[in-house]
Amino acid sequence: MKRNIIKDKTLSFGKRIVVLAKELEENKREFVLSKQIKRSGTAPGALVRESEHAESRKDFIHKLSIALKEANETEYWLIMLLTGQYIDQEQYDSFVIDCNEIVRILIKIIKSSKGL
Repeated sequence: MKRNIIKDKTLSFGKRIVVLAKELEENKREFVLSKQIKRSGTAPGALVRESEHAESRKDFIHKLSIALKEANETEYWLIMLLTGQYIDQEQYDSFVIDCNEIVRILIKIIKSSKGL
């Protein structure tokens, strides 16, 4: 069976985001940004899973396009966490590298699916 890279990467990223959100809530008593990062950071994985059973090519592209938007939003929340000093530069860089990789892969899949 062929490995699904985007499925694996979004799952791994989502797991890291959940751990980060838990740490923010428990250790930093931060609840607003932690909720936002958890929602947007886990959404790409859920949408990639949904896309596996898309009703059509158009539906497939739509679900992955939303996953792309959520990944982009996640980067915004990471910036807010960094500027609010809830995470350090090293944590930020690690998450952003993974997030940008997910964005690049999603863009490639969407473009390929559109025949571009």
